[in-house]
Amino acid sequence: MPIIIERPEAAISDQELREALQQTLSGRNLKKVLLLPPDLTRLHSGAGRITQLCYQLLSPDCQVDIMPALGTHDAMTEAECRLFFGPDIPWSSFIAHRWKTDVVKIGEVPADFIRTVSEGRIDEALQIEINRRLLDPQYDLILSIGQVVPHEVVGMANYSKNILVGCGGRTAINQSHFLGAVYGLERLMGRDHSPVRQVFDYAEEHFLSRLPLEYILTVTTLQEQTVNLEGLYIGRDRSLFEQAVKLSQARNFIHLDREPKKMVVYLDEREFRSTWLGNKAVYRTRMAIADGGELLILAPGVKKFGEDPEIDALLRRYGYVGRDQILDLYQAHEDLRSNPSAAAHLIHGSSDGRFTITYAVRHLSRKAVEKAGYQYASLDDMLKRYDPDHLKPGYNQLPDGEEIYFISNPAVGLWASRQRLAH
Repeated sequence: MPIIIERPEAAISDQELREALQQTLSGRNLKKVLLLPPDLTRLHSGAGRITQLCYQLLSPDCQVDIMPALGTHDAMTEAECRLFFGPDIPWSSFIAHRWKTDVVKIGEVPADFIRTVSEGRIDEALQIEINRRLLDPQYDLILSIGQVVPHEVVGMANYSKNILVGCGGRTAINQSHFLGAVYGLERLMGRDHSPVRQVFDYAEEHFLSRLPLEYILTVTTLQEQTVNLEGLYIGRDRSLFEQAVKLSQARNFIHLDREPKKMVVYLDEREFRSTWLGNKAVYRTRMAIADGGELLILAPGVKKFGEDPEIDALLRRYGYVGRDQILDLYQAHEDLRSNPSAAAHLIHGSSDGRFTITYAVRHLSRKAVEKAGYQYASLDDMLKRYDPDHLKPGYNQLPDGEEIYFISNPAVGLWASRQRLAH
């Protein structure tokens, strides 16, 4: 039986969470279970605690393997696992997903389907690959754990995305990201039934149905650094995801009646170590910032551009120069054409000239930042003026009269003016 608990504008208690998970796991005679939580970039998802509780409820009678759904992200270190999942799960229980080598093809979404959902922009089949471990018949149960929240590629994150991208292979990740980028980020972000989601639904129906797979979906909010679990959905049916989408749209969308001229976004250094991740500050605010405005990103942990050395090199080489120029470069250069997710990310991370983007960093040089298409600022200088500890979420007026809109973590929402979201 599916489990749905919603506490909008409140929080699901730890006891309620434990009881829901106990109900899910009890009476199944489970001997071997695979948990697929997100990585540390979803620090505020509630998935760390859920993983911890599942491990406690299952072990030692059941073997529990934990494979964070990394996608293209760096593998988690032991210290990061301790931070996210708690100190009691043995390091030996964790398995790294290697998106280039550990995957097998399980199917293909036909070219005519891709052509239809992309409105004719892409005319090739999309290969579906997943980590071979998910096909191991020894697993009695696979639990995919993650947060439903606005997303720049699929519209709303999680559900089958956690499998097909988080535990997916190079080809599927590349093609799905490029599909979303050419369709248009602002047309899909925060919405269900995007072209990429339709592809994932096709794959879920045709290729994942035989897996012993269930989803644990969350909707969370962040208030003064406290994560509130407001929605919990456990089961397999897509209707659970749809209900989570509705709550996330109600709780994770921040509608602005006027467009700020300047937005300041802080990136927690525990979560954001690259512009590949840190550009959530761009994706999640671009529908809010006024034309001619400025986005200032305070990025103490950002040390590189891509999570992967190959992608990092491409991002440095071509830069965040806007959708139209990237599409031209994509057609002209084989190295970019062979890595469509990098091209997609370069499109996502640009303002298309509508507003300026300034990265305030201490680990990247001015030359590297400006070559990548951004403006550079010294982090230490910016922190003196825009101290996150002294700013409140939303509008702030500084002593000299400057007005800014401050966001303490871009991963927990989507900011948009009512006018732009209406379009």
